[in-house]
Amino acid sequence: MLRELVGALLIAGLAAPIELLSGTGLALPTALGAALLFLIRRGLPATALVLTAVASGVGGGPLPLLVCVGWSAGARIRRVGVLTGSFAAGWVLMTLLGVFKDAGQIPVKLIVGFSLGGYLLLAVLPALWGRYRAQRRALTDALRERNEQLVREHAMIAHQARLRERHRIAQDMHDSLGHQLALISVHTGALEVDRTLTDRQREAVGVLRLAAVAAMRELREVVGVLHDESTALPPGPAPGPGPGPTAVVGVGAGAGGVGTGGVDGIEGLVESSRAAGTPVSLLREGEYRAPAASTGHAAYRVVQEALTNAHKHAPGAPITVALRYEPDALVVEVVNPAAPEPVGVRAGGAAPAVVSGGQGLTGLRERARLVGGIVHAGPTPGAGFRLAAVLPYEGAEGAAAPGVDAGPGFAAPEDGPTRAHDGPASPWSVPAKRRSPALGCAVGGVAVLAAVLGLLIWGVIGFVRAAGESTVKRSVYDSVQLGTPEAEVRKQLPRGSDFFLKNLEGTGPTPPEGADCVRYLSDDDAGSAFGEDAVVRFCFKDGVLAEKQHYRVKQ
Repeated sequence: MLRELVGALLIAGLAAPIELLSGTGLALPTALGAALLFLIRRGLPATALVLTAVASGVGGGPLPLLVCVGWSAGARIRRVGVLTGSFAAGWVLMTLLGVFKDAGQIPVKLIVGFSLGGYLLLAVLPALWGRYRAQRRALTDALRERNEQLVREHAMIAHQARLRERHRIAQDMHDSLGHQLALISVHTGALEVDRTLTDRQREAVGVLRLAAVAAMRELREVVGVLHDESTALPPGPAPGPGPGPTAVVGVGAGAGGVGTGGVDGIEGLVESSRAAGTPVSLLREGEYRAPAASTGHAAYRVVQEALTNAHKHAPGAPITVALRYEPDALVVEVVNPAAPEPVGVRAGGAAPAVVSGGQGLTGLRERARLVGGIVHAGPTPGAGFRLAAVLPYEGAEGAAAPGVDAGPGFAAPEDGPTRAHDGPASPWSVPAKRRSPALGCAVGGVAVLAAVLGLLIWGVIGFVRAAGESTVKRSVYDSVQLGTPEAEVRKQLPRGSDFFLKNLEGTGPTPPEGADCVRYLSDDDAGSAFGEDAVVRFCFKDGVLAEKQHYRVKQ
């Protein structure tokens, strides 16, 4: 506020002396009005501009204020139509008042030209600069806000990627560790009913079985927590199949192998289950064809999950694992009948509680979907269970894991990103090309300067021409003789210009009584002192040249 008051006082201090030099006698009202208009230029830029232009048409005092209100109007009037209309109205009113005030002394064309040139320089040019600064500030603010939004979105995406990666890790834990814990439970259950063991040994084996069951329950709870956190995310792509297959150590007598996590590792899973005392048969049909790594990993997980479920829900039942190599897909099928009798409990004891988190089949379906396949699970007519998967050989090996940052080397598709709907831009979206505010303002500034230069050239040419039309050459003055008819003399005289000749009225010696005299400037200024003009006068009476005079007048 203090700065505005100081500015208003400065504008008033400039307006008063300029108005005194203009000779209008309105120095004090002009100074007060200029200060008031300066204070309202921010809230009412269009009104301040028009009123200042009107005041500038009356006197020169408001001209410094015209620069300030032009700047404010350009910076604060957002609508182009209102801005253009305000400037046009201001110039028209200023020009009309100038013509009305000075039409008798200055040619109208000259008034219009000077008015337009001064208005372009003092009002339009500052307005263009102010508009450029305002647009640049707005663009900078918009870029800053967008950058902050992108930072927030990047943080959200990274958070979602971390949660999805946790979900993927939890799924792998469920598939691999759950299978191994199920085998441990089966092994200990079989030992617990072995009659060759002593009671102390059975008790130790029971503790191991209960520990395995508790470990499975805790594992399921952890997996469930991670799964709940991941599914609480906004709708988005599902987690990928992971960076690669996980090695699985077989447990049990005769296992000792390490699963590869692909199709070749399925035999190791079968051997591990056999070592636990479960009859498992592995069937292969069709011509072998090596699938993609993602497809092989998915097939491995399908067999692993099916064996785990069979050990938990149908202990002791024979299991059949079939791999069929079809022409276009690998079919994995695991079938088991109902359990013949409870295994792993003491005589007269209750069957152990089955630990199930409900995550396995859901994860398998997601894995199959990511490689372009499908999973079917359901009961068989004999109260058994069947789990089958159809997996294409190619899989989705080249696809990056959706929803996870692919790293700095990731490249968008060759056909370029597209925006399917309005809304927050994705990290790969191409922002719309913005037009630089400097370009439009620079074009406007060049146009204004070109117009002012053109008006200046036009004014100089008009000034020189008007001076020539108001000047009589010495040779013409000498050639004209007294008594020459008026019409013949006037043909030799120029048209004249009020701008140069109006101040010469009534100058010189007393003319003859009843004569009509015309005055012109003379090109013969020899002997003229500084500040003097050489003037010639022709007086006509009764249709002839009655007198001619050559004299000097002070400017």
